[in-house]
Amino acid sequence: MNPLAGWENFYVIVGSSAGALIGLQFVVITLIANRPIVGAGPGVGASAFATPTVAHFGSVLLLSAVGCIPWQRMTGAAVVWGVLGLVGVAYEFTVMRLMRGQTAYRPVFEDWLFHGLLPLAGYGALTVSAGYARMHERAALFGVATAALVLLFVGIHNAWDAVTYHLFSGVRRED
Repeated sequence: MNPLAGWENFYVIVGSSAGALIGLQFVVITLIANRPIVGAGPGVGASAFATPTVAHFGSVLLLSAVGCIPWQRMTGAAVVWGVLGLVGVAYEFTVMRLMRGQTAYRPVFEDWLFHGLLPLAGYGALTVSAGYARMHERAALFGVATAALVLLFVGIHNAWDAVTYHLFSGVRRED
């Protein structure tokens, strides 16, 4: 029996949402690219703020695809979860370093929470869930689902935050 049976609807809903949001993120980035921030060079802060948002949506899409594979055992899924979790944790430390080093914007607590700590917790939960998959299958499945939702909602928050920042903060207006 497929250990992920019963999770198909969850992963179809979450995965399709992540896929649609990736596309929407690219549209928004394209539209605001012509609205440079006063005093900032092109692409300043993008690697710290915009790219991670797309990466989180991509991670959720990958988790959803893995969740829809008809696995015979949890081992294959757990390996993917573990690798993605470890890569995500390492990536989040890089993101926090980039946030600290960029000069376009001074991050506040909310930025550190939504761009650093919550994604780090999501990828950490994914890594832990992969480790528990053999011993505590049900708990691991809920851990992965929680990680996917954390990353999805963090991505939604960060995308909205980026749009409002570009529209309302220091944008040069053309007459």
